[in-house]
Amino acid sequence: MGQPLAIKGGRANDFMAVPRPVVALARDLAPSHEIDWHSHPRFQLVYAARGVMTVDTRDSTWVVPPQRAVWMPPTVAHRLVAKGAVQMRSLYIRPDAAARMPATPEVLEVTPLLRELILRATELPMEYDERGPAGRVMRLLLDELASLPRLPYNLPMPKAAPLAAICRRLVDTPDDAATLEEIAAKDGLSARTLARHFRRHTRMSFAEWRRRARLLRALGWIAEGRPILEVALELGYDSPSAFSAMFRRELGAPPSSFRA
Repeated sequence: MGQPLAIKGGRANDFMAVPRPVVALARDLAPSHEIDWHSHPRFQLVYAARGVMTVDTRDSTWVVPPQRAVWMPPTVAHRLVAKGAVQMRSLYIRPDAAARMPATPEVLEVTPLLRELILRATELPMEYDERGPAGRVMRLLLDELASLPRLPYNLPMPKAAPLAAICRRLVDTPDDAATLEEIAAKDGLSARTLARHFRRHTRMSFAEWRRRARLLRALGWIAEGRPILEVALELGYDSPSAFSAMFRRELGAPPSSFRA
């Protein structure tokens, strides 16, 4: 029947030539483990069945809890970092089988059906029978992927000065309560100019970008097991209730539901 694809620690690119439209791999990552910059000749769906990962490209950062997955196009350089222990499950899909999928990195919602299909795919033989039950599983998996909504879990990271330095500073100090006017003055800009830079380079307002940065930092900390009160205070919120209200408003679920 062939070799199963649930290969612990195997290198994904070793299996890209398998003559099947979908290759599924399972890999468990220790806390803080990093998979350095790399790319693949296929599309990749990066999914954490347990735990939370961050996925970086040169232009953006995503946080991936178990309810979400990152869709990564071919040849796009990216790296992954485990936040706590992570059970990573990846799909590698030939471009001809991904015609209905986006050509840019996206975050997708993982439905209960998709989760089970991903887990089942990692248990199938490498060269599964495309005309048998395994082939039907893979076709259903591709249909489910194509129907999923795209979600705003990325944080654009501008490269142009001085915005790049400002954004990096805000990421490193998420509890910074400085206003747009105060941040602009510190860098010799007017508030209007800085606001225009944010719109131009991130397609988000300053307030939206900082809220997203705090939200994604919170997801990583919560996955590491830090108490909600501690996370709220570290992000500059006066109370956990204010933080939880923001969290629910943005993600539609309480912070506790994203624990690893």
